Amino acid sequence: MNSFKWNKANYKKLLSYLDSIKEEEYRLFNKKIVDTKYEMLGIRVPVIKDLVKRISKTDFIKLLELVNDDYYEVVLIYGLLLGCIKDYDLFICYLKKFVYKIDNWAICDIVSSSYKIFKDNDKGISFISYLLKDEYEFSKRLGFVLLLNYYVKEEYLSDIFDFILSNNSDKYYVNMAVSWLLCECYVKFKDETLVFLRDKPVNDFVIRKTISKVNDSYRVSAKDKLRLKQAFDKRISIK
Repeated sequence: MNSFKWNKANYKKLLSYLDSIKEEEYRLFNKKIVDTKYEMLGIRVPVIKDLVKRISKTDFIKLLELVNDDYYEVVLIYGLLLGCIKDYDLFICYLKKFVYKIDNWAICDIVSSSYKIFKDNDKGISFISYLLKDEYEFSKRLGFVLLLNYYVKEEYLSDIFDFILSNNSDKYYVNMAVSWLLCECYVKFKDETLVFLRDKPVNDFVIRKTISKVNDSYRVSAKDKLRLKQAFDKRISIK
């Protein structure tokens, strides 16, 4: 595979291969839950990830230069391939361009889980700050999901809370990511997160969704679920 060279002809072959493995039933299902401007073929995520693993053994950087936004699945492949880049600065260079290809929660969340380069990497906080200052909805969501995946640790807790307080977005997918992040913080740092939610100006939507996610978590005891809910019973209506 290392001798394989990407060019326009081989990129077209990749598109043909993707077309050959598509599933119409899955495409129809995915279109119901993923709102995207991209045309969908209907290829399951494990199949995509297996293909990315094989492509990563080639000169895939060249492929990144050839890719057009032909399909939802092609954009997903592009984003997942970035997770195979070992050089941090090169990775960030490509990610800064890729983030504007993200137009839905699924691509955002799927690719972010593959960006292991952020693990135990203090430099990532600076890049996340860059993402969260961007007004684009999925730049912000990506930033909060990266915090969720790699930085819910004691040494970053104050950074996370500061980022949340700085968030002025009213976008649904941004605030759902914030709620998801706060749920994870509550799982790992209950006292600190409860104090933050209680004492800081976090909007009611985020609090409500955080409580809902905590209630759904098997990692939180019934006692701690009740403790969180009771802290806000008089402030907001929890359904």
